Amino acid sequence: MNLIRQHLIDPEICIRCNTCEETCPVDAITHDDTNYVVDMAKCDMCMDCISPCPTGSIDNWRMVSEAYSVEEQLSWEELPDEIGHGEVAQEPVQQEANELEASAILEVAHSGQGGKVLPPYSAAHPYINLYNRDSPITARVAGNYRITDTDSESDIHHIVLDFGAQTFPVLEGQSIGIIPPGEDDKGRPHLVRLYSVASPRDGERPSTNNLSLTVKRVQFEENGDTVLGVGSNYVCDLKKGDEVAVTGPFGSTFLMPNHAEANIIMICTGTGAAPFRAMTEYRRRFMPETTGKLKLYFGARTPGELPYFGPLKKLSDDFIDKQLVFSRLPDQPKEYVQHRMLQQSDELAALMTSEETYVYICGLKEMEQGVEESFEKICNQGGLSWDEIKTAMKKSGRYHVETY
Repeated sequence: MNLIRQHLIDPEICIRCNTCEETCPVDAITHDDTNYVVDMAKCDMCMDCISPCPTGSIDNWRMVSEAYSVEEQLSWEELPDEIGHGEVAQEPVQQEANELEASAILEVAHSGQGGKVLPPYSAAHPYINLYNRDSPITARVAGNYRITDTDSESDIHHIVLDFGAQTFPVLEGQSIGIIPPGEDDKGRPHLVRLYSVASPRDGERPSTNNLSLTVKRVQFEENGDTVLGVGSNYVCDLKKGDEVAVTGPFGSTFLMPNHAEANIIMICTGTGAAPFRAMTEYRRRFMPETTGKLKLYFGARTPGELPYFGPLKKLSDDFIDKQLVFSRLPDQPKEYVQHRMLQQSDELAALMTSEETYVYICGLKEMEQGVEESFEKICNQGGLSWDEIKTAMKKSGRYHVETY
């Protein structure tokens, strides 16, 4: 079944200010005495109407197999539910089988001290599991760029996937699945590999139907032989124009808060930076004057092995507080993200007492314990209880961990 993404206006929130209709360059928005609505036949998804809307009623979308007509929308008192118009939900057993691989991977990612928690209250509603192994969506590679130094041991790539006219909505913090072609040594199809999205919801290039990934080429020694990671090497070797089978999107909790007062603390290593690049780009594009603090702790062995090092350095310190930490600099002591956190104990302790502070940890599981211990020390030094603060943050969707 072919699904389309339809732009809708929430009649319960709309205050009838007429801003959207005045803004729309293609006259796709109209109204009567009851509702403001979007004509699917005219809307070209330019997004010009989104930011001027004072209530956010304009920023609503549904996956449908048959578009709601203008007449239907004019009769609404509330938005329809999430099951698309003319769409039949999958049988639970079939859906469970299709989602099993991705769910198992995310379960591992959420298995640490953070656990799986609620999303932030102001996070946008995510679409999940629109495409599966049995019915994937096909994306075309628009670009593949190495983003670490060529002489470094860490071979990390920035891959851009384009979905053309197909609908594949993602939010910052979500993941997608990629199906490597071929079979394993037992003759079974390769498992789906999950990768965090590294671009904001409106695309790697603003207002385009594409997304980006941050993928590290994996290889390891086994019984004296060099073994290449199936998924990572497949993705890192993709050429422009190649077609890729994609599943997802996945993830409904590791989402960014969308209100301007939110303080976002991001802690990562290596490719764990992917969701934080997406969150940072969203704020840079749509919320440059936000009052909430944006703070990044990013660890790598050297600057040459830190993905996006160049672009990160260009971001204003007024916009984002960048703490880039290196453990293998010549003639320098080893430093890790948890050490830099302790150096800023007073600032972090003050942030942890705010109900507007959100913590996100992503990357290697080995760093999780050190980060937790630093938070505990910081709170103890400030006369605070880390256990109480973390429990409260988890209950309100403000403490998120995805480590592997």
